[in-house]
Amino acid sequence: MVSGVEVRPFRPGDDIEAELDLRRRSFGPISAGRRQAWLTSIQRSIDAGALFGAFEGGRLVGSARYHIMRQWWRGRSLPMAGVAGIKVAPEDRGRGVGTAMTAALLDDIADRGYPLSMLFPYIAPPYRALGWEIGGRRYETVLPTTALTALARSERPELPDTDVPKLRRATPADAEAIVDVKGLVHERLLHCGPNTREPWVLRDRLDDEDHFAYLAEDGFLSYRWSGDMEELEVEDLIATSATTARAFWRILASNAHMARRVRACLAPDDPVTWLTRDPAAELHQTEDWMLRVVDTTAAIAGRGFPAGASVSLLLDVTDPVRPANAGRWSLEVSGGAGRLTRLGDAAATPGSAALSVGARGFAALYAGVPVATLRLAGLAAGGNPAADDVLSSAFAGTAFTLDNF
Repeated sequence: MVSGVEVRPFRPGDDIEAELDLRRRSFGPISAGRRQAWLTSIQRSIDAGALFGAFEGGRLVGSARYHIMRQWWRGRSLPMAGVAGIKVAPEDRGRGVGTAMTAALLDDIADRGYPLSMLFPYIAPPYRALGWEIGGRRYETVLPTTALTALARSERPELPDTDVPKLRRATPADAEAIVDVKGLVHERLLHCGPNTREPWVLRDRLDDEDHFAYLAEDGFLSYRWSGDMEELEVEDLIATSATTARAFWRILASNAHMARRVRACLAPDDPVTWLTRDPAAELHQTEDWMLRVVDTTAAIAGRGFPAGASVSLLLDVTDPVRPANAGRWSLEVSGGAGRLTRLGDAAATPGSAALSVGARGFAALYAGVPVATLRLAGLAAGGNPAADDVLSSAFAGTAFTLDNF
């Protein structure tokens, strides 16, 4: 704790305007048009007990919150807390206020039973000190709209190019259905890392008249025009069928008379490169995100694994911030499911038969980072290196997110 500073959840009588002022000082001006939406979002976090403030003598010197989400890992989803908006007043930085708030959030996240947490770091060291580690990335694809006006012909006779899926314009009333469809896509495509939010987030977004969205039984498209009308900014374009994917890209291509480019946040293996007749897509990595395994047993039990993966080994886990995660564990993976069984305290003997990882190493392993890479980074040691490939294959997957919070 920081001397003289109390970190606690916001209460009904706390000044929301002070939170807004802190936001402006930390992240820049907020437009008049977005002010009410921001205040509404903050109030929802307060109502959920998910906005924490650091108070010194009644003065707000810092704040942070987390969003209630679900995160998808190879076809299965788990509750996840997305930490965001960590900010400290300029005159109070360097005192450890940010670290104290993040630690308080982590305690609350654990108390509420979230197995996982993620965040976008502006600097990594403070979060690594609390057990978060780089888990995946957010990718952006940019391509000229002219490349979309002629899609490549399908080689499959059962997938005629003229097929038109059942899709319609989405409205705020569709928010729950959209969350379900997005989850369906992540489940069927065995995605690793993307999250789905609570319906009210989508409902507020779809209530914006400058936001355009289309919903199909197996996909969702949402986009808006850029301020200079040069680009279409795609927030969501996900589908499980070629017919729906082609239909969504055709909607975007129909704006080629105005927009020169499409900028879309997509999965790194999105099929757009193979859908366009003359590939012109540029893939950019835009942001790293960090993962924290808050409850090791629940995180392993809730994660999906390849159906053919078979793992049986010992893990020694150290986690001084979350001692309940520490100890010697038996990790078993088979039939697409995993299980951790506690065996006792971690052995401290050199050359142990158990693979030794800390909170950061465990998070990176969970997110699909190969064990060989963890060893080179000093995040894993011991065990049997000959078994590294088997363990890496069980957790393999390119972790990504389509969201930014």
